[in-house]
Amino acid sequence: MADRASEIVAEAVFVALADPNRRAILAALAENGPATATDLATRLPITRQGIAKHLTLLAEAGLVAAEPGERRRVRYHLQSAPMRVAQQFLAALARDWDGPLAALRSHLDDASGS
Repeated sequence: MADRASEIVAEAVFVALADPNRRAILAALAENGPATATDLATRLPITRQGIAKHLTLLAEAGLVAAEPGERRRVRYHLQSAPMRVAQQFLAALARDWDGPLAALRSHLDDASGS
């Protein structure tokens, strides 16, 4: 299916996306552009400390990158490359299932037609 490095990236993306708070943070960054943890805490029902923890995991997954700003404020922005790797992983998985599912469908159609 995919090489091991791609699987590792995809796994990190899926783990990051499993949490609704992290998905909300990504959605806020996608909608409003780069933001600090404080900015995100004003937009979302998550504490600043909670946002910071989620941003750390999102950064480890490669989905966001920290960009130093003025007065030690760190702004986070989206990184799309890991998401593309995860999409390719899912597409390969879907291709692997297309043949067996089509064969099963054909078999069931044949069995119900007799």
